[in-house]
Amino acid sequence: MIYLYNKQVGDKMQRYFAKCRIHDEFILDENDIHHIKNVMRMKVSDMIEVVHEKNVYICTITNLEYNHIELEVVSKKIENNELKKHIVVAFPISKEDKMDYILQKCTELGANEFFPINMNRCIVKIDKDKKENKLFRWQKICKEAAEQSKRNIIPKVNDILTIKELSLLQYDLKIICSINNNITTLKNILNNNNYNSIMFVVGPEGDFSDEEEEELINNKFVPVSLGDTTLRMETAPIYVCSCINYENME
Repeated sequence: MIYLYNKQVGDKMQRYFAKCRIHDEFILDENDIHHIKNVMRMKVSDMIEVVHEKNVYICTITNLEYNHIELEVVSKKIENNELKKHIVVAFPISKEDKMDYILQKCTELGANEFFPINMNRCIVKIDKDKKENKLFRWQKICKEAAEQSKRNIIPKVNDILTIKELSLLQYDLKIICSINNNITTLKNILNNNNYNSIMFVVGPEGDFSDEEEEELINNKFVPVSLGDTTLRMETAPIYVCSCINYENME
């Protein structure tokens, strides 16, 4: 039986994303079970939120073993914390702490997808044999940030692309964050466009090369200024996501 949801109680609960649902049983990741048991030190009868296929369920822990947890659904939570716009963040391969920061904060701000980009002036290169581990780690960061920020989805971290590959992707609005003068501002472009999806790309510490910027502009990326100050590579994506949030706030 599903009972009514108590908002005051639910807002304080830990949120986890189910790997799958088999009949009426939610299956959680082993890391989540470890977090529930050893970090949060929860016990039988404690309650958590479980997200499955964008739906949020309030569940009671009915059995908690070493690597297994059983849950009983108490109620279904009518909630959607997602923006109406589909936000795609493309950013250069960089040092690990900067990559982590972008993924975490942009997830909190509503980003739906990420594209790590191998650019000419990237100071970090990722070996092919390490790529899968990197992608797995980045996806895990997004999952944890989505749980913390009460998202209904986990943003997707896509495969590493080149500028050429990125330029061919299709979205309603495509922006290149430029440091050039005499171009339109982010405020103007967000105000004057009727779009459902928006992709923006930021450059590395040494900025885009002329060839990269030309490649993007030739494929319908609009050069946009983020203001008079020059932002760090890891600051720019967070700034843009914040502005999109503000413009679409209801």
